[in-house]
Amino acid sequence: MTATGEPVLFGTSGRTARITLNRPRALNALNHEMVRRIDEALTAWENDPAVEAVVVSGAGERGLCAGGDIRAVHDDARDGDGTASAAFWRDEYRLNARLARYPKPYVALMDGIVMGGGVGVSAHGSVRIVTERSRIAMPETGIGFVPDVGGTHLLGRAPGEVGMHLALTGSEIGAGDALMCGLADHCMPSAALGAFLDDLAVLPLPDALARHVRPAPEAAPATQREWIDTCYAAGTVEDVVDRLLDHGDPAAKEAAATLLTRSPTALKVTFASLRRARRLGSLEEVLDQEYRVSCAALGTPDLVEGIRAQVVDKDRRPRWSPQTLGEVTGADVDRFFAPLGDRELGLAGPGGAPDTAG
Repeated sequence: MTATGEPVLFGTSGRTARITLNRPRALNALNHEMVRRIDEALTAWENDPAVEAVVVSGAGERGLCAGGDIRAVHDDARDGDGTASAAFWRDEYRLNARLARYPKPYVALMDGIVMGGGVGVSAHGSVRIVTERSRIAMPETGIGFVPDVGGTHLLGRAPGEVGMHLALTGSEIGAGDALMCGLADHCMPSAALGAFLDDLAVLPLPDALARHVRPAPEAAPATQREWIDTCYAAGTVEDVVDRLLDHGDPAAKEAAATLLTRSPTALKVTFASLRRARRLGSLEEVLDQEYRVSCAALGTPDLVEGIRAQVVDKDRRPRWSPQTLGEVTGADVDRFFAPLGDRELGLAGPGGAPDTAG
């Protein structure tokens, strides 16, 4: 491993290469430098025959990664012109796409908190391991933003309307839910992760997994699918809220109450993003769409206000603009999906095919 003061650590152990996100005081939040360094390491290991698998984990006791460095995004959107955030997202989303197509096993230890950008560096991997401590979420609507890092692709493929519920509310899920939603592949005890890594250094991946994988807890949304599928199948966010309020299940009413605290603009754009993502073919096409949406969000008041309320001032009382769902027009939503011209991310090639060059 490199010096412990570095924001991301790299090393090798036997058959495996290791990435350790190393900003524990910031819950390993990703910044641009970390994304660049991870990409460089993946290039080196891709061509190293001694490396048979890559493992990503987080330093400290709290989790893998709480997301991107949104305080930096706040400052850039408020005081700058947004170019720094757009450049960060460009490289971050390209990394997300690369992880999904990495030619060697990419093993993500999704232990503890895994949110936002943390989902992006883990849930696109080929071997995704959750534990009894896993707390996974895409909480962007609470800061006036929209699920990104391929989150709308992942949640759009979840069973029924569970993904829409998670995208709009930002609710946390555990190990069983993550497996049910397709965000994870295996469950093992958190206490076994060290022994698993020791075994992975000397054993083939299937053998190392077989020693430590255990049954996951029951998926909570499986017992709630009736109201989730019924309510979130509505044609608009307003109708979703009405259905939730009218439903007899207390959990549905709780979901409605949560939605009414979120950014109305972010809710409507997230709703449209997920519906559109389901119609798009590849992760690359969805990331191209998410890049348009993210760049558009930099010019809206809700992103700065949401991060201010949740992270900067921490008063937890955002003043959204517009304040209600009814004030957010179709034209307001459509602007988030407008083409960017020569600033497009461009991951999908002609006809929507993945651009694998570079």
